Amino acid sequence: MKILVTPRSLTKAGLDGVPELAPLTEAGYELVPGPAGRLPAEEDLLDLVPGCGGWLAGVERITDRVLAAAPELQVISRNGAGTDAIDLDAARARGVRVERAAGANAQGVAELTLALTLCALRDVPWSAASVRSGGWSRAQGRELADVTVGVVGLGKIGRRVASAFRALGARVLGYDPFVSTSDAVSLDELFGRSDVVTLHCPPPSDGKPLVTADLLDLAPRGAVLVNTARSVLVDDDAVHAALEGERLSAYAVDAFDTEPPELTPLLRHERVLATPHIGGYTDASIRRATAAAVANLLAVLGGVV
Repeated sequence: MKILVTPRSLTKAGLDGVPELAPLTEAGYELVPGPAGRLPAEEDLLDLVPGCGGWLAGVERITDRVLAAAPELQVISRNGAGTDAIDLDAARARGVRVERAAGANAQGVAELTLALTLCALRDVPWSAASVRSGGWSRAQGRELADVTVGVVGLGKIGRRVASAFRALGARVLGYDPFVSTSDAVSLDELFGRSDVVTLHCPPPSDGKPLVTADLLDLAPRGAVLVNTARSVLVDDDAVHAALEGERLSAYAVDAFDTEPPELTPLLRHERVLATPHIGGYTDASIRRATAAAVANLLAVLGGVV
């Protein structure tokens, strides 16, 4: 049986150099690499997936058309937590299992969230740009002990984020309709009381943005919004308007619909700090996620070769 491997972090230097994939080859599976170091397009996948019984997948879109080209496919194992890019209804209809490496990148994403927040609160990117251009623009920053951080989504990542901010002295509020904690509040209250709001949840099931103009209007003036989860969680126009009106002092984002993204007015805004989806792009996160994805493949395929 062949297994397609498409995450860019694994294909960039060749699959032979990834020890976490060894259990698959030891079990007799043939590994089929995706395009080296880049996100595969649909046409790439249509060429690669026929004949594959398993798929260790990254963030590429897996459409019904692609699944139709893979009649032998039994399981798609993501090397991350999200399944937004997969047509789950089509997979279910074709009897293809979809597995996730939940929590494998939690530490990396939590650390990036902390880093982006500190950069925004202390004006780090803009201050550094000032010096680099020969200026000396100093912004008076805010310390974490003086701010309230609202964490939207209290899963594996959100809980780590909350713990990290608490450890540095911030007051932390949480919102999650599926988790009960002593500091949980409504979404309206969280936005109304938080100097920093950070998103760690899946998109709403109705497909509408979670962060709207009405919610942003509740935020304290000069608040910071951080999104290391999903781009569709926010209404881009509403965030842009909030930045223009100085309701938000900064928007930090590490999640995009397409990679690289179109440079919209929001992404071009001087108070936007955008990073190229690096939350889980650390050595340790990649190792954990790959090991978990491999374990899921072996568990579903049952050692059949």
